[in-house]
Order: sequence, then structure tokens, then C-alpha cells
Amino acid sequence: MAPSTDVVIVGAGPYGLSIAAHLLARKVPLRIFGNPMQTWRASMPQGMKLKSEGFATNLSDPDRQFTLGAYCAEQGIPYSDTGLPVPLETFVAYGQAFQKRFAPNLEDKTVVSLERTPAGFDLRLDDGERVAARRVVLAAGIRSFGYIPPELADLPEEYLSHSANYSDLTHFAGRDVVVIGAGASAMDLAALLRQQGASVTVVARRSVVKFQSPLGPRTLYDKIRAPMTMLGPGWKSVLCTKAPLLFHMMPEAFRVDVVRRYLGPGPAWFVRDQVEGRIPIITGVQVTEARVENDRAHLTLSQGDGRAIGISADHIIAATGYKVDVGRLSFLSSQIQSDLRRADQAPALSTNFESSVPGLYFVGTASANSFGPMLRFVAGADFTARRLSAHLSASASHRSAMDHVDMRSSQPTKVSAE
Repeated sequence: MAPSTDVVIVGAGPYGLSIAAHLLARKVPLRIFGNPMQTWRASMPQGMKLKSEGFATNLSDPDRQFTLGAYCAEQGIPYSDTGLPVPLETFVAYGQAFQKRFAPNLEDKTVVSLERTPAGFDLRLDDGERVAARRVVLAAGIRSFGYIPPELADLPEEYLSHSANYSDLTHFAGRDVVVIGAGASAMDLAALLRQQGASVTVVARRSVVKFQSPLGPRTLYDKIRAPMTMLGPGWKSVLCTKAPLLFHMMPEAFRVDVVRRYLGPGPAWFVRDQVEGRIPIITGVQVTEARVENDRAHLTLSQGDGRAIGISADHIIAATGYKVDVGRLSFLSSQIQSDLRRADQAPALSTNFESSVPGLYFVGTASANSFGPMLRFVAGADFTARRLSAHLSASASHRSAMDHVDMRSSQPTKVSAE
């Protein structure tokens, strides 16, 4: 018999760890599998700084006490709510410290298959263990959803990769690299590749690379006109952060469009000086052909006026973002895949994050089409952890009460001897 538990959490990033912290505080039996902060350690380049401000980069504990600011104060690390970029290594260390404090039962194992059973789910782990669970929370992060444009997809792997594949960039020293994209990932990579001694060119479909502006001092008028939120200033961001359940009520087509368009690619302000005037940036072009010739990748770029540009490199990195497609979660059984209702390839979720497969929950970026753009960022972890933990603990309490009633009703009836 496989060991059984009430809840299994798959993934140990900001969302998985935050949910575990809240459920453990509510004494809900659970197991959590994953490598702590793995996506941040393995899929983000060393030396990167986070685009999010410090106050918007907190994991969620029940008392809201162990913030990034609190961790930095404990460790003597410079910190500011705004204006001081957070180094990647600081955020990773904070997440690992959070795990040790609030999710000490984390098991560094990988789920390789998930199937439905009459009682819930059967999970198989990479060490061969099987686990039975009544409910499963998938906090699998974004690594599986790296998007590569179809124009590039025919290039062999040795000439093409996604930006999520890199933490260490040292092996690119002395090589020619083309980075495709105009967002934060593209500009971060370009700047860091240049620091490693690579010859870098950026190719972007957008006509202009729109860097964020530093916040700076804000007047009372600024605060009224564009209130500050964890997603940045603006009334639209107020709605995204304060009313995710209202967003859930909107028509599906509207929600999908907002998530796709709002808070699109925008490199951080502090990267601008590292790329502008230092790295060639070809804007307003579309890749129309990609081929390998003489051991180099060759791209044909089409300009708006129809003219073509040729460019070649030792390697192409697609910093082209992520597109949620649950079909790419290969550990999900074919039955679960066929039973999942989708919203533009993301899972369609209830107000409690439950999918159309009863007992199966999705959080993080996979839930953004249901709850809004905030769920694409660490900032959404607090809302998610509080709402989902309340739902799961209430269900657990109800199940426990029903089991108690069933046990009492199954006891033999005493017959009086009188």
C-alpha cells in the first residue's frame, strides 16, 4: 500500500513553500516535494537582480512576519522597500531560509507521474516511492512553459536554447550570441553575457525597448493619480492586487487577454546603462528563417519595410517568455490531461484554485488566467496561500468530522439486559 496523506504539494518555490507554511500552521497533514527555489537557482542567470521591488518580493507566512526585509535585517544585508534592486542570490537565500523555518518537512524528490484513483491521486516519485493523496496542489513554477517562437523551433538544440536553461553563463565567454526578445529576461541576459566576455546582439520584434523608470520620490498627487501596489503604480494594478476574485468573475476571453497584455515585457531601469550604447540592439524585425550553416546559426530578419537582414552567431538564446500549457506537464496522466478544462491552454480554476479534476489545484503562473496578472509574480503568493489553505483546511476538518460520524455509526449497538 502506498503511504497516504491528505494534501501533497508539488513544487518548492515561493508559492509551494507559502502554501505549506499556512497549511502546517492549520495542522493539515501534508507532504511537499521539490528542490527549494529550484527555478530561481537553475533558470535565472547568476548576477541577475530582480525587477520587483523589495516590498513586493515576500513569501507568505501566517503572521506576515518573515518578509524579505526581515530576513535582510537578520543577515545584515542592505535592503530598501523600493529603489534598491534585490540580488537574485539574496532572494534565493531568503527562500531557502523560509523553507527551513516554515516547511521543514520538504522532501527533495521529484514527482514523475500523477494519476487519479477512486480515493484521490497516486503519485510516483523519482526514487520509486508511491504516495496516495486525497488532494494535490501543483506549484510547479514556470520552467516547463518556456516559449520558443515557431520560426526558431527547427534549429538543433546545440544552436538554440531558451533563457530558462541558464544559471551559469561562463561557457559563453568569447562566443557570438544572439538574444531574441525585448523584455527583462533578454536585457538581463545580454548584460550578463557581455560581462562574461561574450559578443552579444539583441534582436527584438518591438520597435522600441521600453525600460521601466525608477520610482523616485512621489508627491501626494502622484500617489492619488497612480497608487502604489506590489505590481507598480496605477489604478489598474490596484484592481489586479485587491480584487482577484472580481477578476475571476469576468468573461474568460477578457481575463486571458488582460493577462496576456498587462504588464508585458519591460526591462528594469537599472539594466539600461548596461546595454544601451554597449550592445547592438536590432528592433522592429521579425525572424523569418533560421538555419545552420558552416557550424553557425543564421537568422534572416524581416524589417517593417520588407527589407531583409542577415545575422549569424554561435548560439541563439530565445528570451521570449513563458506560455502556460498544461499539456507540457508530462507527469500528468493522459486521463487527467483529457479531463482538464482549459482557458487558453492554462487550467480553468474555481475560486478556490480547484481544476475541473476534483481535488487537483494549480497555483502560480498557471492560475493567472483565472485570477489575474498578480499571480504571475511572487506578489501573488500571499493571496494564494491564505485562500487555498483556508479552503483545504475547512475541507479537511469536514472530512475528519464525517469520518468520526462514520466511525461512531459503525460501532455495535448496545442492547440493554433489563
